[in-house]
Amino acid sequence: MNKLFRGTLVLFAVSLLSTAVAGCTQGASPDASDSEQFSLLSEVRGILHSSYVEPEKLDDTALERGAIRGMLVALDDPYTSYLDPRGYEMELASLEGKFEGIGAYVVMREGTLVILSPIPGTPAEKAGLRPGDYIVGVDGEPTAGLSLNEAVLRIRGPQGTDVNLLILHEGDKEPVLLTITRGEIPVVSVGHRMEGAMGYIQIFHFTQRTAEEFRKSLASVLDDGAQGLVLDLRNNPGGLLSSVVDVADELLDEGIVLIEVDNQGQRKTWGSNSDGLATTLPTVVLVNSFSASGSEVLSGALQDRDRATIMGEVTFGKGSVNTIHRLSDDSALYLTSARWLTPLERPIEGNGLTPDVLFESPDEEEQDQNEGEGGPDEGLERALEHLRQGNAQPAAPALGAG
Repeated sequence: MNKLFRGTLVLFAVSLLSTAVAGCTQGASPDASDSEQFSLLSEVRGILHSSYVEPEKLDDTALERGAIRGMLVALDDPYTSYLDPRGYEMELASLEGKFEGIGAYVVMREGTLVILSPIPGTPAEKAGLRPGDYIVGVDGEPTAGLSLNEAVLRIRGPQGTDVNLLILHEGDKEPVLLTITRGEIPVVSVGHRMEGAMGYIQIFHFTQRTAEEFRKSLASVLDDGAQGLVLDLRNNPGGLLSSVVDVADELLDEGIVLIEVDNQGQRKTWGSNSDGLATTLPTVVLVNSFSASGSEVLSGALQDRDRATIMGEVTFGKGSVNTIHRLSDDSALYLTSARWLTPLERPIEGNGLTPDVLFESPDEEEQDQNEGEGGPDEGLERALEHLRQGNAQPAAPALGAG
C-alpha cells in the first residue's frame, strides 16, 4: 500500500516527502557484477568472524546496518539516510499529532547541524534556540560526521529527560552549553487572526492535519470579512506534499502546482482543482531564508501562476523529494528520489526562490526586542501595507495541468 508521508517533522527538517512504501520494498534484482562487488562485504564479515580479537562484539545485525549506513554516506547526500527500527517508529509517531523531544527543526548545511526554527512554546524556544544557531555537540559528542537523522535521534528522547546541546549562536565566536529538558511537543501547524481588514494565516509546517486546519482558518477570516490575506511561511521547513497541494487548492484555480522529476527523467505533474475557498482573494506570501521545501513549492506555485505577491528573503533552496521505504526488519531507508520544479519549470534545489519584493528580515535578537516592547513585525507590516495599497497580484488564468 502506498501512503503519502510527512517530511522531517520536528528535527527531520526541510525534506519534502512524497510517496512512501508502507510495506517492504521490492527493488530490482542485482546483476552478476553487483553480486561480485558486494561479495566483498561477505568476505570482510568472514574475516571478522574468524580473526577479530573480541568475537563477542560481533553482531551481524549491527554489522549489516553499519554497512548500509556506509553505502549511504558514500552518496554525500544529507537527506538520504538509514533509520533503525526505533528511528522509524519515532518518525511514524510524529504523524499522530504529538511527539517527545525539544521541539525544533534542524537541517544539515555543509556538514553542520543548523537550527531552522524552534517551534513556538516548546523547550527549544524557551531555552533560547534561534534560527541559524549551530548545534556542534550533543551530550558531549560532536555532531560533525553524523547524518541528519542520526543527529536527530540523539537529540530526541522521552519527556522529562535532559539533553545537553553545545550551541554556537549565529554571530558568536564561542559556543555555549545548554541543558534542555525534553517535553511533549504538540503539533499545531496553522494559526490565524484578523489584522484590521486583512486576514493573517501562518503555516508552521505541513502535516496530515494542515489542509483541514488551513481550510478552517481561511473560512474564519473570510467570515470576518477579510479583504486580503497575508500567508506567512517564514521559518516553515516543509512537510507532507499532499498537504501542500491541498493548501494550494484553496488559493488556485485548476492548473499546475509543481512538477516532480525522478531518477529516470520521468515527470509527474501535481495539479490544483477549481473549487477553492479563496481563488481571487488578494494575497501576499511572506518568506525568509528559512522557508524551505514544501513552503517553497507553495510559494513557487503562487508566484508562477501570478496568484500572489511573494515578499521577504530568498528562500532556503530545498527542492528534493524524499521517500521512506520500510524494510523487512521494520527499519527504513530515507532517500532522495526526485527533484521538483515550479509550474514554469524553475529548479529550486540549491537556488531558492527570489521574492517579488525583496527585503531582509530583522535578525532574531532585534525581532525579539521589538516584540518584547510591543513593537511591530516589520515583515507583516510591509505585507499589510502592500495589500492596503492594492498591489497584491489578482488571480490569473490557470496554467494547464496536462
